[in-house]
Amino acid sequence: MAWWGILLFFIFGLLLFLMAGFPVAFSFFLMDLLGIIIFMGPPGLHNVTLHVYSSIATFSLAPVPMFILMGELMFHSKIANNTIDILDQWLGRVPGRLSLLAALSGTMFAATSGSTMANTAMLGSVLLPEMKKRGYSVSMSVGPIVGVGGLAMLIPPSALAVVLASIGRFSVGKILVAGVIPGVILGALFAGYIVLNAWLNPSIAPSYQAQSDSLSRRLYLTVKYLLPMAFIIFMVLGVIVVGIATPTEAAASGFIATMMVAIGYRRFNWKVLKATLTGSLQITGMVFMIIAASKTFSSILAFTGASGGLTNLVQGLNVHPMIIVVCMQLVIAFMGTFMESVSIMMICLPIFMPICHVLGFDPVWFGILMLINLEMGQITPPFGMLLFVMKGVAPREVTIQEICKAAVPYIVFDILVMGMIMIWPQIAMWLPSLVK
Repeated sequence: MAWWGILLFFIFGLLLFLMAGFPVAFSFFLMDLLGIIIFMGPPGLHNVTLHVYSSIATFSLAPVPMFILMGELMFHSKIANNTIDILDQWLGRVPGRLSLLAALSGTMFAATSGSTMANTAMLGSVLLPEMKKRGYSVSMSVGPIVGVGGLAMLIPPSALAVVLASIGRFSVGKILVAGVIPGVILGALFAGYIVLNAWLNPSIAPSYQAQSDSLSRRLYLTVKYLLPMAFIIFMVLGVIVVGIATPTEAAASGFIATMMVAIGYRRFNWKVLKATLTGSLQITGMVFMIIAASKTFSSILAFTGASGGLTNLVQGLNVHPMIIVVCMQLVIAFMGTFMESVSIMMICLPIFMPICHVLGFDPVWFGILMLINLEMGQITPPFGMLLFVMKGVAPREVTIQEICKAAVPYIVFDILVMGMIMIWPQIAMWLPSLVK
């Protein structure tokens, strides 16, 4: 069979299993088994166990459980709620105050939770009732929370970034720090859009005079609630940038810092510990099964010559390499409209990474583009996951159509930042160049 026929067989087979409702990991394992039997014969089944073991018995995956554990503890202990209150105190009478608060706090929590769904659910449950009470429109209440919720996928600690680096076989530390500047730029664009929109049309975000504490009281609360968050961020990101910890050590130090803060706030108890461990085990087991299946899938594509045939085809195309990168991003964006992020990553990475290497692009740079694209997919209609998370926490009268419409400006900002990174790669590559 020709290489393109093999490639189509695997892609359409995967899509068929996924649409039939099979879990992602099981869909890939089934296609792996079919591929081995058809193209390698029954003796090739022995290779499955070898690939499964070699794919998860790797040091680069060690940060994943700790990052997941850290995010679960942050979510269940609710230690971030007081941070929102003190940020609100400092904003004063800025136009679109509560919407801006969502953008700022969401960017900060993205650097501590690592979970897009937890980020969105927390901000929605805390801020939406107050926004409704103050007369904020759907676009100014739901939109900023949906838009900023996905930043947890980009800004470390991001377990998905570690998985991406593991499947793509490049530096975990570099992909983690590479997401910081693009994530901050996105947060700043969201904030600027919110303030400008509220200033031009005050009716969509009515101003109000909130009760404010004295300056000394605000300074005290800042030290009490903001500095611990900064401490957690430094223990994850700072220790990597300054070169005193590997990503695995940073993941462990981040979890320890989160636990220390939770204990300091008296939010750490047996109920929180049980919920944290249960959620972490479920998510970690699923992630590791997916990685094992994906690595086996990549090996079969290489054995059958499908990967080599595709890279040879790309090499023979008489087009600028950046056009090919744009086309790959368009494929990911299209898949993001009906598939979840891990499935897209598992299907595309084994195919796209060899092309990246052939074209001479830095895999970290391409990985950041892919993470932003996957983040955009989570807020892209009709099946963006964060849209449904928001529907679950929003008031009943808010329709899914209104939520989708509110997400559109933030999708545009994602596309804008992707374009900026393509034109100026140093936006993503400057911090990784500092990692020792």
